[in-house]
Amino acid sequence: MADVRLCFSPAPVHVRTARLVGVAVARRAGLREELLDEVRLAVGEACARAVALHRQYGLRDQVEVTISDDEPYTVRVVDRAPVEAGLGLSALPPDELADESLTDEALTVGVGFALLAGLVEDLQVRPVAEGIGTEVRMSWPLHRR
Repeated sequence: MADVRLCFSPAPVHVRTARLVGVAVARRAGLREELLDEVRLAVGEACARAVALHRQYGLRDQVEVTISDDEPYTVRVVDRAPVEAGLGLSALPPDELADESLTDEALTVGVGFALLAGLVEDLQVRPVAEGIGTEVRMSWPLHRR
């Protein structure tokens, strides 16, 4: 199967669709059944993080999801928020994390990385080549039947 590409407007309602597509491709690619819940949660969290960033910055650009069923099974989620925002709140000092002026969207981004790190063994977060946006790359080993 070729790569599956999904682009959607930054609305929370589309996150569910991305999760369903991610799991369907993973199942078809032969990912172990016990990893499918991890994929579902991780794809949902990465997409929700991208949607939150787009909403926080008032961006209308589409969130891009690319799924590859090659070894390893890989999901890439790309947002178009400023790079420093897309890299999360982990660089903020703890006293700033308690700042009540932080929006729910901003908190979602920081919490999202913590959840992703717990779900995905092979997680990479980096600026996109074009310089605007962040790529979250997650992969799982395939065990073809």
